[in-house]
Amino acid sequence: MSVPMRPGDLPRLRRQVLAQLDNPSAPIRAETGDGNREALDILASHLRVADLYWVAPEMAALSVHAGGELAAATWTVADRPSGCGLLWWGGGVHHLGFGNGVHAPVDAVSWGPSENGTLIWVFIDRARVEEAVQDLGGELVRAEVPPLVPMLGNVVPIAVEPLPVAELAGMQAEGRRIPSSVLMTLAAAWALMQQPTLVDRTKESAGKTEARSAARAGLPAPEYSRVDLRRQWVPQDQDPAQDDEGRRYRHRWVVSGHWRQQPYGPDRLLRRQQWIPSHVKGPDGAPLLSTEKVNVWRR
Repeated sequence: MSVPMRPGDLPRLRRQVLAQLDNPSAPIRAETGDGNREALDILASHLRVADLYWVAPEMAALSVHAGGELAAATWTVADRPSGCGLLWWGGGVHHLGFGNGVHAPVDAVSWGPSENGTLIWVFIDRARVEEAVQDLGGELVRAEVPPLVPMLGNVVPIAVEPLPVAELAGMQAEGRRIPSSVLMTLAAAWALMQQPTLVDRTKESAGKTEARSAARAGLPAPEYSRVDLRRQWVPQDQDPAQDDEGRRYRHRWVVSGHWRQQPYGPDRLLRRQQWIPSHVKGPDGAPLLSTEKVNVWRR
């Protein structure tokens, strides 16, 4: 099972993934087919300059829910919170199959420009991969596998008009593709992260140990962004665990919102996706309840 990751761990994980990608003899490089080498080269270039995002589980769950409501999305630089990024999903989102009927949640995603669009990679925590390999009777050599394992990399085309979900799903027929549900969750997260009324986005620095490690490697002190749902989303009742009919709840759940094409820019002629607030209902501090659209890894 996946080991919980603290926000301050993300710079170190990025550095460890890069160490494997930059090593020609590392299995991730030596055992990669010719067709994937260029995509891994581009991934490494993206990770070196990527802004880092640690997304709290509640925000990850809301992104899954909101992504399920999106009919289409655009993938331009203006749609992203930064040109290149590495984002960790607290708790994981959806599930990705990687052979022999094994599935695991997607733990992280990266993005950046490529010649034909936006290159997106999805990652699974090494601990999940190790558990899956053991279930199949094998053994993973941890030193030969990065802590975030890049599983799939696809280019999403950039177009003037939003790309419908059905077209994204159709692209899967071209080969092994990132599930459209994961892509739409990412698109929703990008939009939500740029709505300050919905989230708290805090820039933080890594600890002293990580800063010293970065200095030894000739790198600047690492920073990351932490993304949380704003507190105003939790209803404040006299008894938050009890409704008007006296029922008591031990979980929280997402009450549906919806997307709107919001005017903005000069003369308000441009349009962008705007989430019209849903909200999280239930007692403060209780676990967020998964639904058929919110697939969160549980111990």
